[in-house]
Amino acid sequence: MKQLKLVDFVIFLFFLTESLSLPTKPQDVDDFSITQKFIEENVGYITIITFAQYIQKASFEEVEMLAKAMTEYRDQCLTNRTLPQCSKLPNDALLEAICSMEGLPKEHNFSHCCSKVDFERRLCFFLNKKADVGFLPPLPTLDPEVKCQAYKSNSESFLSNYIYEVSRRNPFVFAPTLLTVAVRIEEMIKTCCEEQDKANCFQTKAVPVIQYLKALSSYQKTVCGAFLKFGPQVLKSIYIVTLSQKFPKIEFKELTSLLEDVSSMYSGCCEGDAVHCIHGRSKVMSHICLKQDSISSKIKECCEKQIPERGECIIHSYKDDRPEDLSLREAKFTENKNVCEERNADQHIFMAKFLYEYSRRHQELSTPELLRIANVYDDLLKECCNAENPPDCYSIAESKFNETTEKSLQMVQRECERFQSLGKDGLKYYYLIRFTKIAPQLSTDELTFLGEGMVTALTSCCTLSEEFACVDNLVDLVLGEICGVNENRTINPAVDHCCKTNFAFRRPCFESLELDNTYVPPSASLGLFTFHTGLCQEHNEELQRKKDRFLVNLVKLKPELADEALRSWFTEFSNLVDRCCKATGPGACFNEQGPKLAAKIQTS
Repeated sequence: MKQLKLVDFVIFLFFLTESLSLPTKPQDVDDFSITQKFIEENVGYITIITFAQYIQKASFEEVEMLAKAMTEYRDQCLTNRTLPQCSKLPNDALLEAICSMEGLPKEHNFSHCCSKVDFERRLCFFLNKKADVGFLPPLPTLDPEVKCQAYKSNSESFLSNYIYEVSRRNPFVFAPTLLTVAVRIEEMIKTCCEEQDKANCFQTKAVPVIQYLKALSSYQKTVCGAFLKFGPQVLKSIYIVTLSQKFPKIEFKELTSLLEDVSSMYSGCCEGDAVHCIHGRSKVMSHICLKQDSISSKIKECCEKQIPERGECIIHSYKDDRPEDLSLREAKFTENKNVCEERNADQHIFMAKFLYEYSRRHQELSTPELLRIANVYDDLLKECCNAENPPDCYSIAESKFNETTEKSLQMVQRECERFQSLGKDGLKYYYLIRFTKIAPQLSTDELTFLGEGMVTALTSCCTLSEEFACVDNLVDLVLGEICGVNENRTINPAVDHCCKTNFAFRRPCFESLELDNTYVPPSASLGLFTFHTGLCQEHNEELQRKKDRFLVNLVKLKPELADEALRSWFTEFSNLVDRCCKATGPGACFNEQGPKLAAKIQTS
């Protein structure tokens, strides 16, 4: 067991108000106190989340030890807040605590981070996070009866272990989201452990929780990736769109004030600063609820809820109705003769106003599409404001916007037509091949996850009335998974170009990608054609997962083959598995047929 060095140990104060920005308005004071109490009550879980996300290979024993120490120090500092060690920022204090754990930095290879201080240390730990968690063992699965008994014996330890396992496999998910997942898991356990058919109950109730975690994980990684790669201005643009569409009657002045709180929240959440993130999100929701009469008519019930349920409710509330007096066009951006003067006075404010006005008028468009339109408008004005007759030049803006939207619509239509013609399985195989050809450097697990993500996006959206926005938004999240969060992530020159050049246009950029010519396939099949009788004992889902992995690895081995040829070899492999599993001696069948298939593929 690792020992904590308590000499010069810096306390991780999740609960200390002096380390955070103090509120000034009466309601903010109340909300701050409620949030602070929530943090105090969950200090152990928050410690586990932060530690497990930063040091993903740390054992549960190591993580739990730190959580217990922090709970003890919480009690100590609540008794005497004047202690000198109680003034550090929470995240800085935690990193110092982690670095003080004897032997841990060297064992888990982060000593270089501990040699840094302040921002440089925080950045080092952040860049140490790994989205591809193939180095971790599979998530442990317990028999339902064993699970229920473990929870009844020690519910706190059971939930702590669950939070630890989920956090280290989702290093970029925000702490409030993981705490919400933990609450939902506990509710599921309490319900299912009282059921006769516990296994079916767990299987059914786990699905929405997993979907919630995956969806929030993708969204948060995409937004943080944009923030860290392109800076705060892109983050503000994303949220101008999001908030203007959700709350179309919000005034621009109120929107800009709210954006400051959002930007502050994300600077902490994206770094993995759990306390800053929890307080930041609470502040955003307090701001919205304080001004709800002028922001939205759809969130009254949400604002009556307690923290953190209030935040979850607002995030998932429906868009407010577009004001009746709000026309679909705002002529002042295309017909006003003073556009260039107004733009030149303050380009950031001018473009923010344009994005705000266009987004609140077009709730049917996706976030990426509205960002593309703003990009097209900005480029047009750069040209027109240097022309001889600017108003004539930018009078064609609306047709440019329509042209951009039409191109995006055609992309969506092609994808939905593909879904209709190929079906769910055929669609998955199409994207497994496509993604592997354009980014073969990614791990097999990552590529299968991306393929499943595209299938989820298209099967969820292609039958909806709001098909365009739904597909465009969800597919953009899949691309966010490829691009990753860290600024220093590289895959290959073509993919890197799409990820780092222009956030708004990365989808059209990916659409144009083909086979990666820089990739050198492995010289050997690396066990690809070594089949085991264990395949015959797999459940349908696990067998399908292994078949998907075979297809990805086949493309990595033979990326130059046409898609039709790859699908044909994949079909032969599937037939071989089915045939051998039905044979009297599956092992002998695999030993005879496997090498034959390998030889045919290798010479193709």
